[in-house]
Amino acid sequence: MDIFLTILAAIFVVLGIIGSFLPVLPGPLTGWIGLLIFHLTDVVPMNWTFLMITLLIAITIWVLDYIIPAMGTKRFGGSRAGMIGTSLGLIVGLLSPIPGGIIIGPFVGALVGELLNKSDFDKALKAAFGSFLGFLASTFIKFIVALVFLGLFIVKIAEYQDVLF
Repeated sequence: MDIFLTILAAIFVVLGIIGSFLPVLPGPLTGWIGLLIFHLTDVVPMNWTFLMITLLIAITIWVLDYIIPAMGTKRFGGSRAGMIGTSLGLIVGLLSPIPGGIIIGPFVGALVGELLNKSDFDKALKAAFGSFLGFLASTFIKFIVALVFLGLFIVKIAEYQDVLF
């Protein structure tokens, strides 16, 4: 049973890395589920402090994933309308069946929000570019956290490899 749980945990940790780039999976949360499954084995002792700290990090990154693109819009001169457009565009892009919707949605949302706010096209385009940069920053942060979770998983595997295998 321990080997099955370890393999399942490894799948979830790898899915966490993939989820950093795919909007369907919440990357760090999926990776954390892998860490939780691994701690459910009989061999690895349950470390609640470790699990709670990593869960807090995963939830924080999940929340920031929705905030950072709006912050990028604001940083590049966007207005409140542009920030709202970015958030709405992110949701529409996430739910839309078009390829790249998660990237296009916040950009178009910020652009439309700024244009509806009677901004000139250049300012609106700059705010939309800020939204895109915010999305890239958010994706990068998710990827780094998912890699850290993978590293923690590998360290734990190495620590208990004699008993597991």
